[in-house]
Amino acid sequence: MKMKNKLSIMLFAIVIVASSCSKTFDTYAVNNNQPTSVPAYLLLRQIENNLVVFPGGDEDKRSQYTLSTYTYYGDNTYWSGSASLQYDVLNNISAMEKEAAKASGVNNPYAALAKFFKAYVFYNMTMKVGDIPMSEALQGTSNPTPKYDSQKQVFVQCLQLLEDANTQLASLIAASNNSLLGDFYFVERISNAKDALTALKQWQKVVNTFKLRVLINLSKKVADPDLNIKQKFADVISNPAKYPIMTDLTDNWEYVYNATFNYYPNNKGNYGNDATRLCVAATWLNTLASLNDLRAMKVADPARGLGFPDTSFKSFVGGANGTDMSTLGGQINAFTISPIGRKRYYDGYTGENTFIVGYPEMCLNIAEAINRGWVTGSASTWYQNGITAMFAFYGVNDGANTVSFLKSTAPGDYITYNVTFSYANYFAQSSVKLLGDASDLNKILTQRYLTLARNSGYEGYYQWRRTGVPTFSTGPGVGNGNIIPLRFQYPASEYSTNANNVKAAVQSQYGGSDDINKAMWILQ
Repeated sequence: MKMKNKLSIMLFAIVIVASSCSKTFDTYAVNNNQPTSVPAYLLLRQIENNLVVFPGGDEDKRSQYTLSTYTYYGDNTYWSGSASLQYDVLNNISAMEKEAAKASGVNNPYAALAKFFKAYVFYNMTMKVGDIPMSEALQGTSNPTPKYDSQKQVFVQCLQLLEDANTQLASLIAASNNSLLGDFYFVERISNAKDALTALKQWQKVVNTFKLRVLINLSKKVADPDLNIKQKFADVISNPAKYPIMTDLTDNWEYVYNATFNYYPNNKGNYGNDATRLCVAATWLNTLASLNDLRAMKVADPARGLGFPDTSFKSFVGGANGTDMSTLGGQINAFTISPIGRKRYYDGYTGENTFIVGYPEMCLNIAEAINRGWVTGSASTWYQNGITAMFAFYGVNDGANTVSFLKSTAPGDYITYNVTFSYANYFAQSSVKLLGDASDLNKILTQRYLTLARNSGYEGYYQWRRTGVPTFSTGPGVGNGNIIPLRFQYPASEYSTNANNVKAAVQSQYGGSDDINKAMWILQ
C-alpha cells in the first residue's frame, strides 16, 4: 500500500509538471545561474594571453636561438606535419566585438583592437601554411566549409584591417575615449590609474609598427601594384601624426613576468630540468661572438672546455642545430659548447620581458626599407638605434659592465667579472659598420635576426626563409632529410571537414602535394 501511495505521488508530480509546461523544453534547459555571454573585457584578457609566444619552446629552436642536448627534453628536429591554426582565438575576437557592440555601439576600443588582432592572427597563420580561409571564415554553422583566400588576398585584407584599426583608434583618441578595460599589456602596465586613453595611444603605435613588419615580409612582392608595398611603407614613415610608431623600448608590445605566479619559462624552479641541457645555438651565439658583441656574455655561459678565459669571445661557442643529439650531448658534457646563461635565465623567476612586437625590430625594418630604396633617410641611424636599444634590453652599457657566469655546477654559485664595452668601437668594426655598399643589407638583416632572439615567435625563422640571413645550420639534427622545411602542412581537421577547399588550395599552390618543402607565394 505504501508503494502504491509513493507511485501515485510520483505520477501526480509528473502530471503537475507536464500540465504546467506552457514553455518549451529549451527554456527549462537554460541554467539561469550560468552566464550566456561573456563581457568584452574578460574576452580581451583571454585573447591577449593567447597572442604571446613564450620563449623556451620550438619557436626558439626552429629560429636557431637555442637547442637541446638531451633527448628526454626534446630534440632539435623541425616539424614533419601540420600547423596549429588559431581559429579558436579568432572566434573569441569576433565574440568580443559583438559583446562590445551590444554594450556601446560599433565605435569602441574593443572593435578597434579586434581589427588589429584579426590582422595579427591571420598574418601568423598564413605565414605557416600559405592560403587560408579568411573572407568566409568565422561564419560558424552557416558556412562550415569556407573557401580559401589566396595568400595575396590574405595580405591585402590584413593590411586593410591594420589601416582601419589605426583610423578607428585615432578617432577614439580624438574623442578622449577612456573605456578600455581588461587590457593587461598597456592599461594595467603603464599607469596605476589604469589610463585607457594612454593605452589606446600605445596600441596605435603597435598597430603601425606591426604594419611595417608585415610590409617588410612582403619584400619579394615589391613590384605587385595591388599591394603597393613601397607606398604603404612610405606613408607610415612620412606621416607620424597619422601613423604614430614606437619611439623607444617603453612602447614595446611585450609580455611582462613576475615572481609571484607568472614565471618566465626558464627559471630557478626548473634549473635541474633544463639548465644544463638547454644550450645556445651557434647561429645566434657564434654570430654575437664573431662581432665581439657583449650580448654573447649576457645570454650564455662560457664553454670552459675550450681553454680560453671566461671573458674571451672565443669561449662563447654555440651548438649547431644540425648536429646529431649524441654529438651535442658529448660536447656539452665536455664543456666545448656554451650552456644558456644560468645567471640571466635561472637565478630568479622573471627572466626578461618577451617582445611580441618591439621597437628594436622596427628600427631594423626601417633600416632595411631605406637600404632597399623604399623610403629615404639614414639607414645607419635606424640601424644603430635598433642595436643600442637591444644593448639596453640586455643590460649592455657603453663603458663599464659586469657579467656573471656559473662558477661551479651548484645553482646560484656565480663568478662576476668587470668588462669594458665601447659602443663606438663596436660600430666601427667593418663587420658591423654600414659602408654604403652591397654588404649593408646583410649586416642589417643579421642585426634584425639578433633583435628577434627568443622574442616574436617564428619571426627569426621567417627572416631566414625570406632572405637566407643568417645561414642556418643543417644536418641530421634538423630531421627532414637534413633540410629545413619552408612551411607547415594544413591541419588534418581541414581534410575531414573542409576537404574540397583545402585540396583545391593545395593544388593551386603546391601542385597537389601538401609538402613542407614547397615555397608559398610570399617566397616566390
